[in-house]
Amino acid sequence: MARPLLQQPLLPPLHEQRWQLPAPLGELADPELLQKLNPAPLSRLPDPLLAVLARRGYASAEAITDLLNPPEAPQACEHFADLEPAVARLQRACLAGEAVAICGDYDADGMTSTALLLGVLERLGARPVAAIPSRMAEGYGLNAAMVERLAAEGVQLLVTVDNGIAAAEALARAQALAVEVIVTDHHSIPAQLPPLLALLHPQRTPADSPYRGLAGVGLAYVLAAALCEAMGRGDALQMARDLFCIGTIADMAPLSGVNRRWLIDGLPRLGHSGLAGLQALQQVAGVDDRPLDAQAVGFQIAPRINAVGRLGDPRLVVELLTTTDADRALELAGQCEALNRQRRELCEAIEAEALALLEADGPHRPRFILLAQGHWHHGVIGIVAARLVERLGLPAALLAGEGGGLLRASVRAPRGFAVDQALNHCADLLERHGGHPAAGGFTVRAEHVARLHERLDALAATWLASHGGGHPVEPEALLRLEQIDRDFVRHQQRLEPFGIGHPQPVFWSAACRVTQQKLLRGGHLQLELSQGERSLRAMGWRWQGAADLPPWVDVAYRVKIDRWQGQERLQLELVGLRGSDPPGGEREVRLQRRSRTYWCRRQGDGLVVRNAAGEELHSSSAPEHPYLRALLQDAAMALGLSA
Repeated sequence: MARPLLQQPLLPPLHEQRWQLPAPLGELADPELLQKLNPAPLSRLPDPLLAVLARRGYASAEAITDLLNPPEAPQACEHFADLEPAVARLQRACLAGEAVAICGDYDADGMTSTALLLGVLERLGARPVAAIPSRMAEGYGLNAAMVERLAAEGVQLLVTVDNGIAAAEALARAQALAVEVIVTDHHSIPAQLPPLLALLHPQRTPADSPYRGLAGVGLAYVLAAALCEAMGRGDALQMARDLFCIGTIADMAPLSGVNRRWLIDGLPRLGHSGLAGLQALQQVAGVDDRPLDAQAVGFQIAPRINAVGRLGDPRLVVELLTTTDADRALELAGQCEALNRQRRELCEAIEAEALALLEADGPHRPRFILLAQGHWHHGVIGIVAARLVERLGLPAALLAGEGGGLLRASVRAPRGFAVDQALNHCADLLERHGGHPAAGGFTVRAEHVARLHERLDALAATWLASHGGGHPVEPEALLRLEQIDRDFVRHQQRLEPFGIGHPQPVFWSAACRVTQQKLLRGGHLQLELSQGERSLRAMGWRWQGAADLPPWVDVAYRVKIDRWQGQERLQLELVGLRGSDPPGGEREVRLQRRSRTYWCRRQGDGLVVRNAAGEELHSSSAPEHPYLRALLQDAAMALGLSA
């Protein structure tokens, strides 16, 4: 069994799961029509995978072909208006051996962006220096004090990566000191642009541009590639693609457009990277014996990089990712590993304390979780807030002391609750705030916390009333256990890399028999499931219950290859469970469609749908009305008879 990782999805109790089966495929429910989506006769995808892609909007063979083999990136200069002046200024700096400051951020995106430009500019003749603010002492992004210090050291050209667009004060100070600034950033553009020489930003590209989803490291890669091309030095771009892959996955950028094209090209070579630092990170993470895929990068490599930004000095990672000394790289990777262990311990302690605080408040839990402790560490409260959201299905904010009567918070929320809008609604109570729909942060005075919690709780109550509570379980296609084999996994791997905007598919299987169930150390649930002649092992990570499931269950899961002690086996990673009746019996399922309730059951080789008045619709009647045809498709889906 694979070692359980912090990223493994929590499996909530049965009573907290809210199942939502996928929408019917309409005319594509006909297998012959569904197969027309296959990109080519020699590379046919199985029907369940085609059903997933159809529900995700890939409605033609051409669209699926572009997903599997995205087109090459177009000329970047046609999409970034300021790319040419930025390249021209950097080219002059390289030819003259100028000092160039690379001002990054302390997360994995910012640190890989900094390392990427440092390595390329140094090979091209410039004298780059890294300038990353301290999370604890200076906070996020470029600041005026950094600009003044760099100017005093003789720096006349500054490039920001993964930040800078909102640093109006710092950029005004740079202008006053005659320091030229190239900003590369993917955060929200303010109404009024600060003074700068050039701006590379995804939102400044055309609306349909494949560059729209770039993270900070993607913008750094675009700039570096254009500069190398202008100088005829393609060799200087070596290893830059490796850093692009790490930063893009770590920042959870959407896996579409050029991100997808470059990851498909770069990931297969990542495990054999010439970067001494990446080889060392693989070694300390225990993944040096296998190919590096997006999951290994996101859950093994990225956390060790991010731990440094959360708890240590980001310059450690920049040195790790730029050194050519293997021994030094291993030493630095060991420091990353130590900080990652410290991060895990802090997270576990804060999570335990947060859960104890909630339990002490009694059974009437607020709709918006807001907890504050002055001694909590700013660098990890966002991780713990995300864990509380996963555990409780509610929006959560954790607050840590900042001094001077102020508290700094990290906010996370379930899908559908817009964090940025909620904080805007409370702006009059906050000193500072920012974020996006899924996450955000704010600073608040201690005397305003109670009023803030009341207002956020009211917003969460309104949201829960319209969306419902519990943990959504949303499988994308029906799959029988007998369909799961190595060949199916091979086809699923053709859809990789998985990530934001293109997650690994979640399937469901109806009426599986639980032949074995066992609670493992760490609270993980191990099952042996059978359906027909096929049996498979299933794992429910961090299960919040006992090993007392009913004998028959419907299961929602991801299909995985489990690697442990040199052995590989197929395994289901559970995301949902619910009780079921044995197959073949008079199992009746309640079906809600709009404001109407129906009951459906199998009858021989067909099915029957009954309404509240007792009238029955038989599938053998082949109704022509679109509503009735769709109703039968819904019933077939609910009974596990249709993909």
